Amino acid sequence: MNASETASVSVKSEELSGKAILVTGGASGLGAALCEVLSDAGARVMVADLDHDRAVRVADRLHADAIALDVGDPAAAEMAVEASVRQFGKLDVLINNAGVDVTCSLEDLSISDWERVIRTNLHGPFLMSRFAARRMRQAGHGHIVNIASTAAKRAWPNAAAYHASKWGLLGLSHALHAELRPFNIKVTAVIAGGMRTPFLLDRFPDIDITTLQEPANVARAVKSVLTLPDETVISEIMVLPMRETSWP
Repeated sequence: MNASETASVSVKSEELSGKAILVTGGASGLGAALCEVLSDAGARVMVADLDHDRAVRVADRLHADAIALDVGDPAAAEMAVEASVRQFGKLDVLINNAGVDVTCSLEDLSISDWERVIRTNLHGPFLMSRFAARRMRQAGHGHIVNIASTAAKRAWPNAAAYHASKWGLLGLSHALHAELRPFNIKVTAVIAGGMRTPFLLDRFPDIDITTLQEPANVARAVKSVLTLPDETVISEIMVLPMRETSWP
């Protein structure tokens, strides 16, 4: 191996050594990137996803743990938090990343699809945060990260459910930031711009990928937030590709 090859090898750091982190929607896209970046930083990661088989594959590759999770199911949400605490002895960080979208006009948007998007993107983070915050208050510390979107800041056609859910998630995040600070629990909203993930590429195959960013870049931004000193919290951070088309 020459010097340049040696320099390109990923070296596991200890920036998050000992931290126990639960990532929802962790089996693909940004979720998988988060699991990898945080695991490489020394964290113990629980990969939670509706697709359990895929979650197991990600976890096996990272020597992490995996759990099946429907974030919109109250019993499943509580079980995922409690399973993480049993596995790790604690829960330091919850990352609410799971998300879905339905791209269609208001006229064509079915009630069931509206409910599914809201249930996953907004109700799910509420449930997960509620159960995680209970454990974090007992521990005297914690950090909840909510993955929002530029869709929480501006709107475009044929995405009513997604916009409603992400605007709601941003509001929920700031409300929890205000409510949980006295208990030494940090809450951060991440406004993520377009990424090269199946979430976009599978639905919009003609999208110009040069206007998107790698999900690992957003994951590294999240890691930087998690490694700040205890006395500092970032309540909102925006991470955009240089050629972002949905933000000026």
